[in-house]
Amino acid sequence: MEINSWFECKVKMDVMQDDGTTKPLPFVYLVDALNFTEAESRVIEEVKPFAHGNLDVTDIKRVKYAEIFPSDSDVADKWYKVRCLFITLDEKTQTEKEIANNMLVQAGTFHDAVENFGKGMKGSLMDYRIASLAETKIMDVFRYAVHERKDEAKPEYEG
Repeated sequence: MEINSWFECKVKMDVMQDDGTTKPLPFVYLVDALNFTEAESRVIEEVKPFAHGNLDVTDIKRVKYAEIFPSDSDVADKWYKVRCLFITLDEKTQTEKEIANNMLVQAGTFHDAVENFGKGMKGSLMDYRIASLAETKIMDVFRYAVHERKDEAKPEYEG
């Protein structure tokens, strides 16, 4: 399982309306970053092309998601938070224990979210159950990606 630091970033930016005017609207994005400063910088970089004027990061908070299941479907335009309970057996007491994890799944509808979550969990060796599933206000998820810079000189090695 990957170790990610997820930050939920609230952004208020001017968006062009149908009548040609701009209106400030709030948006929520999820950013994979090392710290708050990087999260702010990355969310600004990602959404700046869509802003028509002012762009302000109004809030950033660290959130925990054990897993994120994106979708390739064109109609999967929403993100759903899944509270998943993994069921384990305590060897000493022989009782079942539930370990809660939050996960995020992308889908177009509530039904698709359940289906996509099931696909994402396929092959899991642990028993689990969905405790809750709710639509979030998250517009997009920006995962950390390593980009190789072409302008960097490669070190030369003497042989």
